[in-house]
Amino acid sequence: MNPSGAGLRQPDARTCGAACMIVAAGASPASFTTDVLAAHRRLTRLRLRGRLQLPWPRALGTPPWAVARELAAVTGTPHRTRVVRWSRSAPPRAGALYVGSRWLPRHVVLVVDAGAGTAEAPPRCYEPASGRVVPLDGRPLAGWRHRWLAVTPVASR
Repeated sequence: MNPSGAGLRQPDARTCGAACMIVAAGASPASFTTDVLAAHRRLTRLRLRGRLQLPWPRALGTPPWAVARELAAVTGTPHRTRVVRWSRSAPPRAGALYVGSRWLPRHVVLVVDAGAGTAEAPPRCYEPASGRVVPLDGRPLAGWRHRWLAVTPVASR
């Protein structure tokens, strides 16, 4: 994915996941806000890309299964969601990451550059609250420090 999301801020407090999906699809700055709001409505519907999905209140943001389905459509590679809350695994080098408080996931970022995966060259992510591309190096993202879920490509066999 291309780090072209720099400067594109999510339009409200619930659309971080939708903003990430619009950036993943190649955001147009001219229609960014309109596209994000439409994507948020679409991603939280009972049907997404012709398949049923679990109900999800729009007020809680974008469900991880919708992010996985959308990233699969955008990249052509299946994605899966996995819990990373209590693991010490390295940050994802592709896909999306849900971060939040100690109790709940609250924010989504999009990994846009894998970097070398080292402390000196960590992956970088589009952080929709600021609209910037930042290192995924353990610092809080939009004030949230706990990693919860990673939506990553499924490894081919």
